[in-house]
Amino acid sequence: MKLKVCGMREVDNIRDLLALKPDYMGMIFYEKSPRHVLQRPEVDLSGVQKVGVFVNASDEEMIEKARTYGLNLLQLHGEEPVAQVQRLKKLGFELIKVFSVTNHLPIAMMEAYAPYVDYFLFDTKTPAYGGSGEKFDWKILKDYNLDKPFFLSGGIELEDIDTIRQLGITQLYAIDVNSRFELAPALKDIKKIEALKSRL
Repeated sequence: MKLKVCGMREVDNIRDLLALKPDYMGMIFYEKSPRHVLQRPEVDLSGVQKVGVFVNASDEEMIEKARTYGLNLLQLHGEEPVAQVQRLKKLGFELIKVFSVTNHLPIAMMEAYAPYVDYFLFDTKTPAYGGSGEKFDWKILKDYNLDKPFFLSGGIELEDIDTIRQLGITQLYAIDVNSRFELAPALKDIKKIEALKSRL
């Protein structure tokens, strides 16, 4: 499984994280998030795939942030319509579309997005669009019958890795960790992430 560490912002913390070589690093561009990024971190980000996380943002905002921050992927975490996703794909962006879930997967809705995204991401449904540290019932992932690979998010901890492996779902491409690996919002516990990476 690949590893995405989301909610990064602080320069020294990013530098320490990059030494562990995660596959993806997420930066959140959502004003209501306590991990909201306000300026480009002055650190070499060339060794990692950079993911910009957006919630119901305009095309123009996402394009501008992608250019300013050198984003490799856009993660759409709101109620972005299929038409917007289609436009972004035509512009050449690699896209992750998030579905916040509780007790079922909205397969029919996901099918409409599937032609235009590279990955789905499943997170626990909360009013704050993620970062809650709460899990959903991962057993519902066994209902997933699309070919599109997906990221799993929502309260993942070190102790969960074996359970996630035992799900045996071939489309499970990566795990996405955030609040359970923090010392404070946007400040990750590097030793804990190092321990996680050794289990993947």
